Amino acid sequence: MQPFELSLTQASRAVRARELSPVELTESVLARIDAVEGRLGAYVTVAADAALAAAVRAEREISASGPRGPLHGIPMALKDLIDAEGMPTTASSHVRAGHVAERDSRVAERLGAAGAVLLGKTHTHEFAYGLTTPQTNNAWDHSRVAGGSSGGSAVAVAAGGATFAMGTDTGGSIRVPAALNGVVGLKPTYGLVPRTGVTSLSWSLDHVGPLTRTVQDVALVLSATAGHDPRDPASVSGPMPDRFPGGDLRGLKVGVPRNHYFDRVTPEVEESVRGAIERLAELGAELVDVEIPMARYIQAVQWGLMVPEATAYHERSLRATPDLYAADVRILLEAGELTSAGDYLRAQRARTMMRDAWARMFDGIDVLAAPTVPMTAAEAGQEAVEWADGATEAVSDSYVRLCAPANITGVPALTLPVGHDRAGLPIGMQLMARPFHDATVLRVGRVYEESVAGAGRLAPLAA
Repeated sequence: MQPFELSLTQASRAVRARELSPVELTESVLARIDAVEGRLGAYVTVAADAALAAAVRAEREISASGPRGPLHGIPMALKDLIDAEGMPTTASSHVRAGHVAERDSRVAERLGAAGAVLLGKTHTHEFAYGLTTPQTNNAWDHSRVAGGSSGGSAVAVAAGGATFAMGTDTGGSIRVPAALNGVVGLKPTYGLVPRTGVTSLSWSLDHVGPLTRTVQDVALVLSATAGHDPRDPASVSGPMPDRFPGGDLRGLKVGVPRNHYFDRVTPEVEESVRGAIERLAELGAELVDVEIPMARYIQAVQWGLMVPEATAYHERSLRATPDLYAADVRILLEAGELTSAGDYLRAQRARTMMRDAWARMFDGIDVLAAPTVPMTAAEAGQEAVEWADGATEAVSDSYVRLCAPANITGVPALTLPVGHDRAGLPIGMQLMARPFHDATVLRVGRVYEESVAGAGRLAPLAA
């Protein structure tokens, strides 16, 4: 096994045991990027010289006094919304061409303090306002979408071009590409990981979180990045998740949705996810049927919050340089100018009602298990999907539909691979819990992951 093939947990153990140096690991990952990037387009910027210099520093520090922690000397990438001092943050947009960050985001600062090695910046759907990341190809099938908006981060991890990566999630933007590329992604509880220095899409829905190869890897990154930041007004001092979640599932109640989450999903997605849920029962969990409250309002509330907030953020540049935006993003931003204050306030009130209703739902369960997305990766350029009942749905609406509730309510949501369709494309299962029970979803995910074969493998078409 080459170093780039190691998961974060495996690489960390090898570095701690002095079986692998940060320089060897970083050189292997950079060579992997060189080998596959022309087919994948995961990166906006690869800072190879800076990464190697950081790896040399990490190697010297570990040699002198041992590792600071599990991320010391581990190469990683940041989504191109997350500031790193001296490096461009373009949001994959011509609007931000030439913009260079003057200081680290809080997440980059914390990862740097943990000793992680920054490889570069990964592509996002422009300003995170989309679910496909058109600059980037799926790691399993290059003719298909990567998912978005953290598509570059997911593809880099799936292909071995980063040991882990950070993304953002406003309506599924970590979980959608993670599911479509067969990796693990966590949208933490709202406010648990600070967003200071991260370009916003919709401030009341934005989250920052990790994409990794295994659930245990997620736990390591979350431990390093979570915690209160007074510079982020949404940041909270919540209970920190377990560093190494594990154990069995005896006594744990897993909610299985009767509505919404299995409506209009492909048969292969339903079969794989229901099979994974049955596996949780075999591992000791009790399955409980639940009704998803206010399901008919989910997408209206998501768009009713996101669209006007995004337009408000982009107000000046939209008026000054509208032609620099991609057409799909510009249309959405212009649509936000037509949203009334009354509509926005109604969406806010509905969100409050939905949060309360979800809190009551979680009174009877510990975790909700459901599909992450209703279908696997769409063909590049595909605009709509036809469902068996004759309904036609935009691809973007399809991908956001099952992820949006966790953004609206702020609950933690983890996606992990649970199968493949007939074309060999990955299928993801989503685990959600009440706010600040991130450790619970990680525990369930890790127990499941350890019970099945093949966890953490690279995408074979990129190998």
